[in-house]
Amino acid sequence: MIDTLLRYFPYLNDLQRQQFEALAVLYPEWNARINVISRKDIDNLCVNHVLHSLGIAKFINPVDNTAFIDLGCGGGFPGIPLAIMWPHCRFHLIDRIGKKLKVAESISDVIGLENVSFQHGDSAECHMHFDFVVSRAVMKLDELVKASRHLVARESHNGYPNGLICLKGGDIISEQHGLKGEEVFEYNLSDYFDESFFETKKLIYIPL
Repeated sequence: MIDTLLRYFPYLNDLQRQQFEALAVLYPEWNARINVISRKDIDNLCVNHVLHSLGIAKFINPVDNTAFIDLGCGGGFPGIPLAIMWPHCRFHLIDRIGKKLKVAESISDVIGLENVSFQHGDSAECHMHFDFVVSRAVMKLDELVKASRHLVARESHNGYPNGLICLKGGDIISEQHGLKGEEVFEYNLSDYFDESFFETKKLIYIPL
């Protein structure tokens, strides 16, 4: 795994390298017990899940103490790879499926992440505020905006206004029909990564 990541993030320190390498062992072990990643896709963990999550790190370089919430984190994507990448930022991972959240929490503990917290529940049950909501293939874009709006803090500290940053695949035009005037910025992940997996993958940023 680490050789692939270093192609795009050559500045990873020793601790980060060890943490990313540990994911390559821990996720297959957990996946044999709890299906958090498609069984046929677990061999593609590095590119399809870890590197995909880090597409957000190609878009923004957050300042210290930037707060993120990973909405519908499942087994920990994109939150855990981003928490490794940005130890100076804070991450809150939330999901309605307790067994998947258990996997994310266990892996976080094993690799020694100190900048993450977890919540079992729905986004409506979270009453904290964050600079950015991040998400990966959880729900339609209009539904995601609706679920995210109350979570976003008003005061911005980064080069981008606070809002939603999500990872999507394919054509998202139909998902924008339910939006109510929000400005949508769309970026092709193939501009950042060479692997064929990213040819149809996009990063969507919506200021909220």
